[in-house]
Amino acid sequence: MSWENKTAFITAGVSGIGFGLARALSNAGMRLALSYRNEDHKEQAARWFADQGREQPLFLKLDVQDRDRFAEVADEVENHFGKLHVLINNAGVSVFGPTDEASYADYDWIMGVNFGGVVNGLVSFIPRIKAHGEGGHIVNVASMAAFLPGPQAGIYTASKFAVRGLTESLRYNLAPYNIGVSLMCPGLTRTNAWDSATRRPDEFKDSGFEPVEAAELEQFGTAFEAGMDPLEVGEKTLRGMTENRGLILTHPEFAQDFREIYETSLAALPDEEIPEGRLHIERLRREAMKAAEAGIKTGLKDLT
Repeated sequence: MSWENKTAFITAGVSGIGFGLARALSNAGMRLALSYRNEDHKEQAARWFADQGREQPLFLKLDVQDRDRFAEVADEVENHFGKLHVLINNAGVSVFGPTDEASYADYDWIMGVNFGGVVNGLVSFIPRIKAHGEGGHIVNVASMAAFLPGPQAGIYTASKFAVRGLTESLRYNLAPYNIGVSLMCPGLTRTNAWDSATRRPDEFKDSGFEPVEAAELEQFGTAFEAGMDPLEVGEKTLRGMTENRGLILTHPEFAQDFREIYETSLAALPDEEIPEGRLHIERLRREAMKAAEAGIKTGLKDLT
């Protein structure tokens, strides 16, 4: 697909990875709608577009957990551009603490933004992208935490695993409509994601995690200074979209981790004879997956 003059909506598109994505898509000639929550970040983003002599994006204030507002945003995007071709669900919070100490508020907030926000974007926009019939692309931004769990990141990891599973399945559903679907999993990136805990909404204030000392949090934030430039992440994402890749990995430093996952998974499989009936069912499943990715609609009848 040629991206020139196509339209894209990026959640949390005015800072961090979202703004890197916005710049990359703008450089490719796309017209943009960007959601935001912070007015200063919005003004900084608007200034970049003005300095580049580019069309100003449609800026839309949005809490991605607010389904009613998301529906309004979808209407505003459609009314402004006529149609949308690319949806990038990027908004997320990075909050860490021992999972065994987490409260309901911790689960509700982190899962509500990181997974619920993706769901709200999909439900709001997929019917509209399908309706215009021109095809398009959806990118759900996860994290390397979609593959790599950690002792301080249980809920965050759960949210990203959920986005991964949803995205990989959705790719099969939308292929018949010429709508590509990609999971983008960045590694360490030069953003301010480390201070998400300081922006916790009041309705989720009853955390089970111990408050983090400001100095400790700022020290953690120094790690992000070594991260990849968000624009590079955006450019690699655009390349993955153009190639219609289901999985877009932007950072090369995880080969050891993937090798260990592969070897551990194979070693966990029992070494025993498999009944032919079970083998037949799994062959049907693999064939159905290949057919679906090729754009052929499949159903339950194809699995038995």
